[in-house]
Amino acid sequence: MSPDASHDVTALLVKWSNGDQGALDRLTPLVYDELRRVASRQLRRERADHTLQTTALVHEAYLRLIDQKRADWKDSAHFAALAAQMMRRILIDHARAHRYAKRGGGAPRVSLDDAPEIGVSQEPDVLEVDEALQQLGEVEPELARIVELRYFGGLTSEQIAEVVGVSVPTVTRRWRMARAWLYRYLTGDSPDGS
Repeated sequence: MSPDASHDVTALLVKWSNGDQGALDRLTPLVYDELRRVASRQLRRERADHTLQTTALVHEAYLRLIDQKRADWKDSAHFAALAAQMMRRILIDHARAHRYAKRGGGAPRVSLDDAPEIGVSQEPDVLEVDEALQQLGEVEPELARIVELRYFGGLTSEQIAEVVGVSVPTVTRRWRMARAWLYRYLTGDSPDGS
């Protein structure tokens, strides 16, 4: 988003949070492309047969965002961070529903001896990443926040630094630490090095 557009978005977010409904009407076209970019980025990481489309993800996130009437909008980066968080939650809910349906969704259980052999995916799915992120959040909440903003939101180091309130080199250093921790967690190595 350009600096001028970012400034416009920030001003409209503040007006909207103060009760100006017209600001929401003017805000929508300014943030729609940004929401599509974030949604597209997140959906590229999903499995090939994913049933949720970019437009549906954008619309669901947008509906959840406009329901945030009492949010204290700081700037457009804060909005993008919240949008990324909303999209992550939507994708996780969708993956859980898909996994539930895939596992029978309440259908009678079959013995594993009677079931066909199941292949193992080499790429972690969104639920595995979410579980890893939750575990990271329990030991290092700041690292988990940076991963969420970068991985799910597509924010740059500069934008993350602005949202989190630290320097860009600090974000870069913490991003490297978080990636290493998540890699060890997702590959089965002990995250604490033991």
